[in-house]
Amino acid sequence: MKKVLTFCLLCICLSVHAYKERDLLQKAANLSKLENVLITDQKWVRYPQYTDRNGWDQLMGENKSFFIGQGEKFLDYEWKVVKATDYLEYSRSGNRSDMEKIHNSNLNAISALFMAEMAEGKGRFMDQLSNGIFHTCEMTSWAISAHLSLQRVKGSFPKLDDHVIELVSGDIGATFSWIYYFLNKEFDKINPLIPERLHYEIENRILTPYLNETRFWWMASNVTAENGFVNNWNPWCNANVLQCFLLVEKDKDRLLKGVYKTMASVDKFINYNHDDGACEEGPSYWGHAAGKMYDYLQALYDATGGKISIFSDPVIKNMGEYISRSYVGNSWVVNFADASAKGDFNYQLIYRYGSMVKSTEMEQFASYLKKEYPKKKILSRDMYRTLADLSSEKEIDKFNPIHIVTPFTWYPDTEFCYMSEGSFFFAAKGGYNDESHNHNDTGTFSLYADNQPVLIDVGVGTYTKKTFSNERYTIWTMQSDYHNLPRINGFSQSFGKKYKARNLKADKNKKTFSLDISQSYPTEAGINKWIRNYRLSKNGLTIEDSFDLKNAHSANQLNFMTWGEVNISQPGIVIITIKNKTYQLLYDKNSFDPALEKIELDDTKLSNVWGDQVFRISLNAKKTDNRGIYKIIIKS
Repeated sequence: MKKVLTFCLLCICLSVHAYKERDLLQKAANLSKLENVLITDQKWVRYPQYTDRNGWDQLMGENKSFFIGQGEKFLDYEWKVVKATDYLEYSRSGNRSDMEKIHNSNLNAISALFMAEMAEGKGRFMDQLSNGIFHTCEMTSWAISAHLSLQRVKGSFPKLDDHVIELVSGDIGATFSWIYYFLNKEFDKINPLIPERLHYEIENRILTPYLNETRFWWMASNVTAENGFVNNWNPWCNANVLQCFLLVEKDKDRLLKGVYKTMASVDKFINYNHDDGACEEGPSYWGHAAGKMYDYLQALYDATGGKISIFSDPVIKNMGEYISRSYVGNSWVVNFADASAKGDFNYQLIYRYGSMVKSTEMEQFASYLKKEYPKKKILSRDMYRTLADLSSEKEIDKFNPIHIVTPFTWYPDTEFCYMSEGSFFFAAKGGYNDESHNHNDTGTFSLYADNQPVLIDVGVGTYTKKTFSNERYTIWTMQSDYHNLPRINGFSQSFGKKYKARNLKADKNKKTFSLDISQSYPTEAGINKWIRNYRLSKNGLTIEDSFDLKNAHSANQLNFMTWGEVNISQPGIVIITIKNKTYQLLYDKNSFDPALEKIELDDTKLSNVWGDQVFRISLNAKKTDNRGIYKIIIKS
């Protein structure tokens, strides 16, 4: 028995990524069963009709005046035009934000006006809402410039009648579908051509392209165990498309075909995710990865009267609980890849997800978040979540507001390891350098103390054209040299599936995590092995690098990123001060010369998290050795 326990606690991973053909949704129902259980004519919608004022008063509760107030801000709103040059700017300079700000401003106005009308119910917001809908329907494309490469002609300029379904166009389609469902009779009183136009655009921009196309990469139509990857785009887009079909489509055959096609597509996302449930894109993507998968599954559950449900499958529960395990404290989360270190939590979503998968952990975590970080008010352009948030707000209070930091969490498939001891929380990753939203970062770690980051993963700046191009790894935040990793024999890590960690070992009892990162570097680096071992204790973190090089010709460099004030004046000790708390990074003064690089943050996406600057601490080896052992200790 002792040997079995030891084997369970000492986990060794050899694989990079395993696409597993679960096909849970297609196994739960074929087309014939779907036809028998699908509730038509929107009778599955649980919200009151527009004319049921008592029902809306109860649903809105204390939020009623807030929604009306938000809508009033846009009664005189001047609808903004996205100019030709706004689209072209993405191709010219890589700037995508200017076009998106204009587009989002209009969409946010529509959402506010719609919810204000639903809250008040007097028709006061209908004319301006009609203006917004008409304005948007007149646009050549609903997609943002950065995503217009999905057109057949590529580029960033919209082509007439080449409608692409992406994140924003899908959001608009879903929002407009809810508006059509609730208000089509009210629009009809103003002019029948308004609801007719609204239905026409949803049909032609979302439903018909979805039925006819397989070319959109996020559909994952041709993804198999041997090729491709699937990320948050898949459940996000499919959840939007499903809402459009369920709320707007009147032809039953098209409805069945469309719904079943979304089931087959979302299966691809679930297949791509590991059994351990970790989100390789990080916590800030969870809401639109596993979170959007939940929205999709919940809508399908409701539309079939609960007859099609996969909420009991362990992988679905694991994908949910990842978000509570990745929370450190004080709004800090474990962040890898493009994820931010600051969490933006929708506790209502976490609660609803937890309720459906029967996770007390998630339900209590949601209650904890509501108590610690209450949302100011409920409003977003995501109508599905806005309505659902209103419905679940009070239910959360039934649960104890608890978040327990688990002493040891090991994701053996995704290769994430979390450990906590005393005031310290540690997170590290293995993986490979072609993950979704990838950074070249296999073997990196973050260390938190007293519920705040000490050694950090910086994250990513504002997205530009360069971010998702062949120039991606010219951006400093993507490079291994700006993660908590070594530069070995003059080389940093390379991009590609073959550049991966191997021989991973996670020991729950010893609180250790080790891996060989030699294969994450190019062959030219001449690395036989570089085994990094992390050991956490209540006193701090010990890092030990054991290496063997074929022919050392350049001194090694150990890099550490921090946002604290750094003092390297004392040999053998790096002092890091963060919010009046001091931490020490200890190294062998006979083996290393320290250097400090200050990096000014002029990107608000980064500075909003870390402030105006971050620092890279580099320990430069004094000797160029073929083999050796380095030991670093971080303590408070």
